[in-house]
Amino acid sequence: MGNNPDRGRTITTVLGRRLGGELLRMREASGLRQSHAAEALTASVTKVTKMERGGVPMRDPDIRALCHLYGETDEAVIGRLLALARTDRDRRKAKGWWNEYPQLAAQVEYVALEDIATELRTWQLSFVPGLLQTPDYARALAVGNGAWEDLDEIETFVEARMARQARLTGERPLQLWALLHEAVLRQLVGGRDVMRAQLEHLSDMARLPNVHVQVVPFIAGAHPGMTCAFTVVSFAEAGAADVVQVDTLSTKLWLESETDAAHHNATFDRIARLGLAHSNSVTLIDSIRKEM
Repeated sequence: MGNNPDRGRTITTVLGRRLGGELLRMREASGLRQSHAAEALTASVTKVTKMERGGVPMRDPDIRALCHLYGETDEAVIGRLLALARTDRDRRKAKGWWNEYPQLAAQVEYVALEDIATELRTWQLSFVPGLLQTPDYARALAVGNGAWEDLDEIETFVEARMARQARLTGERPLQLWALLHEAVLRQLVGGRDVMRAQLEHLSDMARLPNVHVQVVPFIAGAHPGMTCAFTVVSFAEAGAADVVQVDTLSTKLWLESETDAAHHNATFDRIARLGLAHSNSVTLIDSIRKEM
């Protein structure tokens, strides 16, 4: 047998940790111990510990049993937990639509969360968020990034990025609040024609009822968002904890504590107060487009 570095080690996922964290909060709110949960599942306390830490995929009957034990009767809440568990199982077994695109490997957990989220609040310093990009703009970013040299791989990446944008339309459209530094609008990506088309598309998307765009102008001065971009991913219930994703040069960093989420939400609000109103932001986008 070959050496398996994962053997004997619990593998967690962002999705699993999120689901486990919600079940943990429900258990603690009900005043019950892990031993009570283990008894309800006819399982060991060790298994309950792994579930609450996101270390194992969770079965629908187990989730329903725990919700019943903890006194949760709202089918909307239970349904969301079941959907989260299903997405996590698909992610672990490589079944989600996003797994058809190897170029999304570095983003797969973010895309999986985006697929079940209800709201995104994203602060960007240098480029238009993926959900609002045109194919040509996304292609120019991919070329400039240098992650792939093969043109077919780049085209597949662009196709995957466009597929993500279906979340902004349909029966349950994602609520998107895009907070953009003015530099995003003026950074020439792909040449003037590509940038003009991107700004026109951004202006059009900003007119959707579920898309809110704000531009933070250069004249806003120093602000707390100057050091890095980030995205806060939110879910249906007011009590459901947000998660925060921050890009670094080598990976995507996940911040999952309530403290981190509260800090980034507060920072987002502070930056937004320096931004132009939505209508004025669209006016600025159109003005810069005409200058191109």
